[in-house]
Amino acid sequence: FQYEVAVIAQDGMRRMFQEQQDVFYYITVMNENYEHPEMPAGAEADIIKGMYAFKKGGEGQLRVQLLGSGTIFREVIAAAELLKRDWGVEADIWGCPSFNELARDGQDAARWNLLHPLDEPRLSHVEQKLGGTTGPVIAATDYVKLFAEQIRPFVKRTYITLGTDGFGRSDTREALRHHFEVDRHWVTLAALKALADDGQIDRDKVAAALLKYN
Repeated sequence: FQYEVAVIAQDGMRRMFQEQQDVFYYITVMNENYEHPEMPAGAEADIIKGMYAFKKGGEGQLRVQLLGSGTIFREVIAAAELLKRDWGVEADIWGCPSFNELARDGQDAARWNLLHPLDEPRLSHVEQKLGGTTGPVIAATDYVKLFAEQIRPFVKRTYITLGTDGFGRSDTREALRHHFEVDRHWVTLAALKALADDGQIDRDKVAAALLKYN
C-alpha cells in the first residue's frame, strides 16, 4: 500500500542521507491498480520492522492469524472476509512488508539469547506481535514459500506458508494466483486445514470448502 512505501522511503532517506549510515534500501512495487486504505494509527515503527497489525478480527472463538505481503496481501484481506462469512472464523490480519527484516530481527534476538544465558530472553518482533493472539498462523506471498518460511522459528504454533513455487506461466493474475494456490480461496482453505489440524474444527469443513470454492 502507498503508506508502506512512504514510511519505508522516509526511513531510508533519514538513515542514508541525514544520518549517513552505511546501508541501502530497496523496495519492490507492482503495477496493479487497486484501492489503498488509510494507514492504521501508529503503525510506522512496526512497518519498518517488517510486520504490523492491519486489522483485528471480531470476538468469535474460532480465530486465525493471517499474514500477507505485497499484492497477495489483498487476497489475504479477502480471505478474512470469506472465513468470517462462510465459516464463522475470525481473522487478525497482519501486513508483512519484509519477511527478510523479520528473519534478521529474529536471528539477532536468538544470538543475543545464546550469548546472555543468565539474562531474560529477548523476543523477536514476530513473537512480540503474535504473543497476545490465538489460533494458527497462515502467511501468503507472491514469492516462493521459503520467503515466509524464514520466520518459522519465531512462530510458536501451527504455521502454514503459501507461495508461488513451480514453473513460470503466462496468464492472467487471477489464473496464476489460483494455479500457484495463493489466492483468497487457498488462503481460506489453508486456514481451515490448520484449524482442523489443531482440533478446533471437524475435517468435513475442509472438505466442504474444497467443494464450495471448486
